[in-house]
Amino acid sequence: MAKVLLLNVSYEPLNICSWKRAITLILKGKAEQLEHNGRLINNAFECPSVIRLKHYVIVPYREIPLTRKNVLHRDHYSCQYCGRINLPLTVDHVIPRSRGGSHYWNNVVAACLKCNNKKGNKTPSEASMSLKRQPIIPSNRLEFEITKLTKSAIVQDEWKKYLF
Repeated sequence: MAKVLLLNVSYEPLNICSWKRAITLILKGKAEQLEHNGRLINNAFECPSVIRLKHYVIVPYREIPLTRKNVLHRDHYSCQYCGRINLPLTVDHVIPRSRGGSHYWNNVVAACLKCNNKKGNKTPSEASMSLKRQPIIPSNRLEFEITKLTKSAIVQDEWKKYLF
């Protein structure tokens, strides 16, 4: 299934959509095709790779939601206690909620099952564990979303001049 990079009229990346959605936007006159990948759809349309909306869409400022997927992405899918990757990961509260810790970006980290169980209901210092990196609040939503999108889909060559 071919994926298509959707740009705002200002060329800022908005999303990655399916080729069917891209063709629909083009046929309705809401978007224009900037790049294609050389394949034909029903021998009639070139399969788009990058499209741009014709009218500016205002993207309201929203905080990046605190979800498991976003925490793992922020922490580069690695345990923040032992640094290992390619393990099943959980989300750990640095200061446990039962001890007054908040459920917020600066108190939540990715942890492997072994480290999370070892730490248990203790603070890192009580468990003799230290964090590899202090948890931060992602500040740039657009940059965060673009890096997340490019991790979830294979970046096509036609996209690179619009993303990086």
